[in-house]
Amino acid sequence: MTQPSSTPAQIARVLEHADLLHAPQQVEAAYDQMANQITETLGAENPLVLAVLVGGLVPAGALVPRFDFPLELDYIHATRYRGREHGRDLQWRATPHVPLAGRTVLIIDDILDEGFTLNAIVEYCEEQGAARVASAVLVNKVHDRKTMSRADFMGLEVADRYVFGCGMDYRGYLRNAAGIYAVGDQ
Repeated sequence: MTQPSSTPAQIARVLEHADLLHAPQQVEAAYDQMANQITETLGAENPLVLAVLVGGLVPAGALVPRFDFPLELDYIHATRYRGREHGRDLQWRATPHVPLAGRTVLIIDDILDEGFTLNAIVEYCEEQGAARVASAVLVNKVHDRKTMSRADFMGLEVADRYVFGCGMDYRGYLRNAAGIYAVGDQ
């Protein structure tokens, strides 16, 4: 069952009443810090960088230009939410085109919430023969429901609220918000 469409006016109201958790400057500083850590850890390994669609597209687009080392770029698309606020069953929409066997793989996603999707992607990469799999998320949501304890590289933390911006969406919208917001009272 899909979520009913939201009107532009409804989406504008959500943004207007949202709580800014991390300003754009904080997000940019987090990208810089993550890029430095990733470069130090993986820069000599000719990694294959996998952007997790759709949310990981924004963090990958911000991080990849900050990497000053050889890499290949591809994508993977696995989702549980499909435009909704909650999701259960993982749906695979696209697997990488570049072979993973023997490679160091860096998975870039927007958020580590409960970890179902990221954990499944890590397992997929390992099953495909990746020599090493590392994960990077812009946001780590703090709560005790995780199936995956942490990503290898994390930028910012947020409380256990519904968040959007920097790749994370609200009903398919607001991924393009430059800061990280939590849905407020409407």
